[in-house]
Amino acid sequence: MHVLTFTLLTLAGALVAGLVGALTGLGGGVVLVPLLTLGLGVDIRYAIGASLVCVIATSSGAAAAFVREGFTNIRVGMFLEIATTVGALLGTVLAVYVSSSMLAVIFGIVLLFSAAQSMRQRVEHIAATAPGTLGARLRLSSTYPLGGKLVSYGVERVPAGFAMMFVAGILSALLGIGSGVVKVLAMDRAMHLPYKVSTTTSNFMIGVTAAASAGVYLHRGYIDPVLVMPVVLGVLAGATLGARLLARVHVKPLRMLFTAIMIALAIEMLYQGITKRI
Repeated sequence: MHVLTFTLLTLAGALVAGLVGALTGLGGGVVLVPLLTLGLGVDIRYAIGASLVCVIATSSGAAAAFVREGFTNIRVGMFLEIATTVGALLGTVLAVYVSSSMLAVIFGIVLLFSAAQSMRQRVEHIAATAPGTLGARLRLSSTYPLGGKLVSYGVERVPAGFAMMFVAGILSALLGIGSGVVKVLAMDRAMHLPYKVSTTTSNFMIGVTAAASAGVYLHRGYIDPVLVMPVVLGVLAGATLGARLLARVHVKPLRMLFTAIMIALAIEMLYQGITKRI
């Protein structure tokens, strides 16, 4: 394939990945890596490296906006980042010993898990931090804007959330995704943070997690500027467009469509990995 043709196809695919990721809130990495490996024949490790750079780029802009608006819980994010960063560094070490076929199988499983989580009904938690707990000692409770006023919320089961963040960090490094699904699951389901706080705090964290992994991938030569440039430009353009369209479209049909796409990609990734075609 000619370099120009490959670049244009990569740019178009990355734009779609960024658009879908922004509209569904699950990030573009879950679409980008399968698209590069299955559609364009890119080695999965180079696809993961490019995806990690995209995660850093897309997270940085959105995170600043959410912090300004008062949704992000910075204390929770900084505390849990300890677990995700350590997990990400461990994941980069494991990535050396995990074959490309096994990475494809793991990615397929994560895609199926993401598809299941995307269709679950959201429950808005407004927990109260019990005195004497780790959440109380670390002063993790905060407020977020809702309906023109500030709503107070607490943080529960901090150790469980911390452990899940460690797993999210490993997956981020192994697969080149922000692991937003696992992070949101940890904060929403385990720690009982309000859903908007969980998603915005997750976005605040994923750039740091990806940066820890990307440095190691860069050192090992898995980040190719020729691949990264169109991917970053496409994902940023798609994410910007998706953010503008989000207020005008119905989210439920989008989630159903994205779930179907993820299941199809998961099956293909599992097949390619099990048959060792990747």
